[in-house]
Amino acid sequence: MSQSQTIRPEFFQLQNGSKANLPFSDTEYENRLAKLRQLMSQAGIDAVLLTSMHNIAYYSGFLYCSFGRPYACVVTENRCVTVSANIDGGQPWRRSYGENLIYTDWKRSNYWRAVKSIISNSKHIGIEADHLTLAARDTMMSMLGEVHIRDLNADIMVLRMIKSAEEIELIKGGARTADIGGEAVKAAIKEGTREIDVAMAGRDAMELEISKSYPDSE
Repeated sequence: MSQSQTIRPEFFQLQNGSKANLPFSDTEYENRLAKLRQLMSQAGIDAVLLTSMHNIAYYSGFLYCSFGRPYACVVTENRCVTVSANIDGGQPWRRSYGENLIYTDWKRSNYWRAVKSIISNSKHIGIEADHLTLAARDTMMSMLGEVHIRDLNADIMVLRMIKSAEEIELIKGGARTADIGGEAVKAAIKEGTREIDVAMAGRDAMELEISKSYPDSE
């Protein structure tokens, strides 16, 4: 096949490997999504486009590193789909609760084409206005056609403020780990000790504790 005949997809799925253990249970993510969908229903929203690191992680479990590329978690009435760059391969699917769609760099705005394929015919879209740039919003409007957007950032933040039992347990574990790091720092402080050595003592102690208490963590 010649180069001109090569089929270069705009987006695709890559479900290699198996799903990783996420920070929270499937039930926890389902409860979060149920509350978000209740908010969507009350606001008359067909789909929500989450673009921030914290909200994507909160609703899907996937913590992205952008490297200058956009990411998303699209939530509809019956789907939760992370949208990720091809550079990450199958990792976002393995570390996501729900589906994953990978967009390619062959053509400008493939990210939005992938988003559009999930949103489909939705006309009322919820966004995070504090995270979506003006340029991204303009591209979104041009790619998705006649859609009405509504900022749900503050409403979603309120949902995140109410902590579940699983979240509280993880917060306690984080505080306990920090205490272990603090004790290691205290023990390392001696006259003539370099600051970097003190810092590394605290870091090493916390990393060892994390690897013991949370062996499946990223």
